[in-house]
Amino acid sequence: MTPFSSEDLAMVQAMLRQLFQSVKEKITGAPSLECAEEILLHLEETDENFHNYEFVKYLRQHICTTLGSMIEEEMEKCTSDENQGEECGYDTVVQHVSKRTQESEEYKEMMHYLKNIMIAVVESMITKFEEDETQSQERQKKIQKEKSRSYCTDNCSDSDSSFNQSYRFCQGKLQLILDQLDPGQPKEVRYEALQTLCSAPLSDVLNCENWTTLCEKLTVSLSDPDPAFSDRILKFYAQTFSFSPLHMTKEIYTRLARYLELYFLSRENRIPTLSAGVDITNPNMTRLLKKVRLLNEYQKEAPSFWIRHPEKYMEEIVESTLSLLTVKHDQSHVVSQILDPIYFFALVDIKAVWFKKWMHAHYSRTTVLRLLEKKYKSLVTTAVQQCIQYLELCKTMKADETLRHSKHCRNKQKPFHYLGEELQYIYFIHSLCLLGRLLIYTQGRKLFPIKLKNKKGLVSLIDLIVLFIQLICYSPSCPKMTSAAHPENYSPASMVTEILWMLCDQKECAVKCLYNNIVIETLLRPIHNLMKGTEASPNCSETALIHIADILARIASVEEGLILLLYGENTNSSEESSTGAHIIAQFSKKLLDEDISIFSGSEMLPLVKGALISVCRQIYSTCEGLQVLITYNLHESLAKAWKKTSLLSERIPTPVDGSDSVSSVSQESQNIMTWEDNLLDDLLHFAATPKGLLLLQRTVAINECVTFMFNQYAKKLQDSRHKKFDYQVLVTQVASTAAGAIALKKSGFINALITELWSNLEYGRDDVRVIHPRTTPVDPIDRSCQKSFLALVSLLTYPAIYELVSNQELPNKAEYSLREVPTCVIDIIDRLIILNSEAKIRSLFNYEQSHIFGLRLLSVICCDLDTLLLLEAQYQVSEMLLKAQEENILETSESHRDFIIDGLSVERNHVLVRINLVGGPLERILPPRTLEQNDNPYPWPMFSSYPLPNCYLSDISRNSDIEQDCWPMLSMLDSPASIITGASDL
Repeated sequence: MTPFSSEDLAMVQAMLRQLFQSVKEKITGAPSLECAEEILLHLEETDENFHNYEFVKYLRQHICTTLGSMIEEEMEKCTSDENQGEECGYDTVVQHVSKRTQESEEYKEMMHYLKNIMIAVVESMITKFEEDETQSQERQKKIQKEKSRSYCTDNCSDSDSSFNQSYRFCQGKLQLILDQLDPGQPKEVRYEALQTLCSAPLSDVLNCENWTTLCEKLTVSLSDPDPAFSDRILKFYAQTFSFSPLHMTKEIYTRLARYLELYFLSRENRIPTLSAGVDITNPNMTRLLKKVRLLNEYQKEAPSFWIRHPEKYMEEIVESTLSLLTVKHDQSHVVSQILDPIYFFALVDIKAVWFKKWMHAHYSRTTVLRLLEKKYKSLVTTAVQQCIQYLELCKTMKADETLRHSKHCRNKQKPFHYLGEELQYIYFIHSLCLLGRLLIYTQGRKLFPIKLKNKKGLVSLIDLIVLFIQLICYSPSCPKMTSAAHPENYSPASMVTEILWMLCDQKECAVKCLYNNIVIETLLRPIHNLMKGTEASPNCSETALIHIADILARIASVEEGLILLLYGENTNSSEESSTGAHIIAQFSKKLLDEDISIFSGSEMLPLVKGALISVCRQIYSTCEGLQVLITYNLHESLAKAWKKTSLLSERIPTPVDGSDSVSSVSQESQNIMTWEDNLLDDLLHFAATPKGLLLLQRTVAINECVTFMFNQYAKKLQDSRHKKFDYQVLVTQVASTAAGAIALKKSGFINALITELWSNLEYGRDDVRVIHPRTTPVDPIDRSCQKSFLALVSLLTYPAIYELVSNQELPNKAEYSLREVPTCVIDIIDRLIILNSEAKIRSLFNYEQSHIFGLRLLSVICCDLDTLLLLEAQYQVSEMLLKAQEENILETSESHRDFIIDGLSVERNHVLVRINLVGGPLERILPPRTLEQNDNPYPWPMFSSYPLPNCYLSDISRNSDIEQDCWPMLSMLDSPASIITGASDL
């Protein structure tokens, strides 16, 4: 490759100037483009004349001259290989030629030549530019200070493009600002320079060559004692965090984090001690908290965009943060503990939201956990230590001391002064949230066991879970921090419960952390101690028992947790009466029967009972769990408690207007009604299993339970705590018995269900404003009716149909009003299934759709042979269908008749085959409900009389010996009605 000459340089410079001018015009208003490659790609997509630029032509010509012959040779080789039998597609040839070209020496020499000439051209242009800038700087020094300020003000408009201004501002003006920011300059000069910097276009400042020097100057100036000066710097940092790319904000963040790290390590700075507390009105503390708050705000926002950048940027941010949070002072020569940085981070972000966001995505979580394991595990160790210290404090603190401590949590005389106890508590809450987030992830759990300084042995994962449970039992029920700025609940028991809930919701976490005998025994210990008549713990309150019951209910709602509660880890153990399920059932029964005096008279006693019964409900709503708890007769205890509560609700006096007792009476009434509803809900869930439904019927409360279920259904409420299934499952179970079907009818549930069905099927909802007409349904059952169809199918079991239909005649009215809405199952059969008169057909707005709905419903419920025989005996369903098919015949001649093929005739044909041939796919062949796309859309023969065509019998059925023996006898019976008549004669 020949060396390039000065003529080549001049030519390339001219071509580049032309291209730069086009870039300037084309990218104005375009999205942010961060590199030359993106700019050229954008220009190629948007500029039709891109390939006509001289620089582009020059590159194309150079490539053709250098590599053209080699490319042609490679193409000829591929063509010859293809002629010899090796098949190569176009894409394969292109990939092969491209690979060979890029690996050739000619390609490497060409790239080396182009790189060198471009470097020379750019250096020449920069040199010329710097000469121009030097002359411009000399002119700028002669301009007065007012003119300079006016210049910056004119260029701070967001609407102006900074494409032409950035180099002039950064190279000249920014150097002047850097000189003025020097600590040796007067205060007024430094402040004015900073003011000018903040008002300048941010893009110009960030793109200057002196950006690194500027960051250093600003970091040094953060220690300025003037609050206005440091506030201005923080304002500039905040603007940079909001509008700058990650590679620049990363530099500011890491420098600010390093500054704070050195600030805390320096003995010159007066860091407050734990005993003295933190007064946020102190100017030094205010400035420090502002810097910490700025870092914390960026921590929360960074995860939303750092995935779009190289991993090294994110890793530098994470490492600088962890390095700052693990700073420890040398406490050997001080009387009181000096506050570490993490105390201040906990002040501005109590629940460690920044850590939650960093751990959410796998991209950042991997880096955080890797750095915690290798370099910064002390952050996890100190968090565990804080939890242990708080638990020891709660254990040693007496009840009166706890009360006194909680009353003096906020110093009324100094409302902005955080005491040492408050700071310890805030740090404890921050540590609790951090540890809870770690336990969710597999690599976070692998950080355990850990070694603590003042504790023998290692703290394992199970030890930490046991520690959390003890915090629920021993911590005060009221939160220690009740600042108006933080209205959330900061009670340790509530926060630990939320953490354990999260673990329960994820199977892998629950198996590793909770499904363990040690954990279950720790949860049950307060209940076990209360049953023995001893106090569970010095501070174990009703609230603690409610939290424990909530956790146990979550565990019992999963199969693995339920088995653990029923049998323990050793399922072959002979001591079944000591397992968790038995202990919970015994204690719940004692509370319901009032055989235990603990918490007597407490307003929260019903809540404690309800929480514990909800655990039992998760157990007895399964067949296996009910078998274990059946000996405790919980259904009887619940029924007695409900009857007692129902009598109390009737005796509550009616409040009188103007009386002082109105509010107390209404509150008492509301509490009793809530407890009554909870008891009915608990009783209702016995219906989840067949044996449980039988127990529910014995309580004589099934009508009230079903009425309660209907009220919840009417309010569109979901099932209550730890929902395992919705009320529709319970409806199916209840409808499977005669008593349940009668209860459903009395409650109004069936009436409401059929009314809703008719509304969707016939004329739609009245409360919807019609803007566009409803689309014509194309499916056999429209989407709006599918839910009602499934509800009816679930409801209409044979016991329910027998109770609701048996010995009842069809209305068969002479005339039906268009607005006459069915209210019972008989009406549905009369209006949708057995359409044997013109009056019924004319009463339907959507005759075909509604009748197909009824036929589909008939097809499903007749899968039960008892239901089929009942409907056939009472209403002659088969005869009605055959008659309808007969009316659907078109006589083309005296000897030839054709069935009219439509949706109704196809559906009737399917139902007739289904109800007249018993068996599965090996015994019968059911005709499809759809048409084929050919000249014969429905090849299956239709019929309007018996016997059925043989094509609907499978070959196995036709050729079997059993069928040959029985067919003469069965052929004598023309229809299922004949079967019923023959059976009655016998």
